[in-house]
Amino acid sequence: MTQQLSHSTQTGHRGSPGKVALASFIGTSIEWYDFFLYGTASALVFGALFFPSEDPIIGTLLAFGSFGVGFAARPLGGAIFGNLADRIGRKKVLVTTLLIMGIATAAIGLLPTFDQIGVWAPILLVVLRLVQGIGVGGEWGAAVMMSVEHAPEGRKGFFGSIPQMGVPTGTILSTGAFALLAQLPEDQFLAWGWRLPFLASFLLVLVGLFIRVSIEESPEFQDVASAGRVQKMPLAVAVRGHWRSILAAAGTRFSENSSFYVVTVFSITYGVEALGLDRSLILNAVLICAFIEFLLIPAFGRWSEKLGHRKLFLWAAAASVLVAFPYFLLFNTGNFAVIATAMSLTVGIACIMFALEPVIMGALFPAEIRTSAVSIGYQVAAVFAGGLSPFIATGLYTLFDGAWWPVAAYLALMGVISFASMWLAPAAARRERDGVRGKNNSPQCASPSE
Repeated sequence: MTQQLSHSTQTGHRGSPGKVALASFIGTSIEWYDFFLYGTASALVFGALFFPSEDPIIGTLLAFGSFGVGFAARPLGGAIFGNLADRIGRKKVLVTTLLIMGIATAAIGLLPTFDQIGVWAPILLVVLRLVQGIGVGGEWGAAVMMSVEHAPEGRKGFFGSIPQMGVPTGTILSTGAFALLAQLPEDQFLAWGWRLPFLASFLLVLVGLFIRVSIEESPEFQDVASAGRVQKMPLAVAVRGHWRSILAAAGTRFSENSSFYVVTVFSITYGVEALGLDRSLILNAVLICAFIEFLLIPAFGRWSEKLGHRKLFLWAAAASVLVAFPYFLLFNTGNFAVIATAMSLTVGIACIMFALEPVIMGALFPAEIRTSAVSIGYQVAAVFAGGLSPFIATGLYTLFDGAWWPVAAYLALMGVISFASMWLAPAAARRERDGVRGKNNSPQCASPSE
C-alpha cells in the first residue's frame, strides 16, 4: 500500500496524531459497545422477551433477524454522514453519531417486553435498532479517516489501526457486562439485569463527547476546503466515478466481518443450544479472544508498514479460508481451553484484515470524497457479511439438521471473496484514477501497492 493518501504536507494545522487516534479509539469503543450489546442480548434474552416462540431456535432466529436490521441501516448512515463528513468536516459528524447511538441504546434499556405491551415491543426494538445502525454506519468512516489523515507519512497503517481497536474494546465491555450479569438468578437477569448495560451507555456517551469536541479537524479536509475542492454531493461523485473501488473495498471486508460475527454471536447460541455448554463459558471465551484482538490490531498495523499492507492482507485472507473447518472441529470438543484457542485464532486472523482496512480503503479514494466512499464500501459489506452472518449461520445449521460443516463452508467462501477483492483492488483504483486524469490531467488518488 502506498504510504501517501494525499499530497498534503502542511503541518500548520495538523493536530497531534496520537491525541486524534486516542479520541477516535475512545469514541468508537463506546459506539461499538452500544452496537454489540444488541448482538449479545439477541443470543441471550431478546428471543424470549421480545420474540417469544414455542421453539427457542425460532425465537433466536427472529432475534438475530432484528440484529441484522441494524446492519441494513448502516449503509444509510454511511451515506448520510459520510457525505456530510466530506462537506462540513469529519469532527462535526463524529459528535453527532455518538449522540445518536447513545440515545438509541439507552432507550432499548427502557423498553417494555412482549408480555407487557404485545407486538409493539418488538416493533419498537427494531426501530431503535435501525437508529443504532444509522449511527454506527456514519461513525466508522469519519473516525478512521480522522486518524489516518492526521497520521504522519509512513505511520498511517499503525495510526489507522488504532480506531479499529474500538471493536474488541466494545466487545469486551458489552460481553463483560453480560458475563457479569449472567451470574444473577435467571428470573432477575430476564426481569431487569439485562437492561443495565444498555442504560450505562448514557454515561459513556458523555465521556466520549467531552473527548471528541477537543480534537482538531482533519488536515486533509482543511486542505480540500481551502483549495475550494469540496463537492456539493460527494457521495454522488464517489458512486459515479469510483464504483469499482467501492465494490472492491466492500469485498475485502467479507471474511473478517463474517468470521467475527459467527465467532462472537452465532457461536454463543451454537455452544449453548447444540453442545449444551454453559453460556458463561462461551462468554468468557469471547472475552479472551476480544482481548487478544485488542493487542494484535495495533501490532499488525505497525507490522504492515514494514511488510506491505496489501501483502499482509492477502496472507490473512488466505489463512481465513484454511481455518474455517478446523475452527468448528476444535469448538466441538467442548473443552474451554480448546474453544478459547479456536475462537482467538479465527478472530486473530480476521483482525489482521480489520487492522489494515482504514489505510487500504483510504488510499483508494481522493480526500474530497474519501469518507463517503469508504463509508459506503464498509457498510454495504457489513450488511451482507456482518449482520446476516448469525442469521445465515443459524439458518444453515437448521436447514442441514444440526450439521456444522455448511457454516464452515460459508466462512471459507467469505475468505475467497476477500482475497479476490484485495487482489483486484489495485487495478480498479488505477482504472478510475486514470479516468480522472484523462478528464482533468491531475492525479486524484493513490492505489494499493505492496
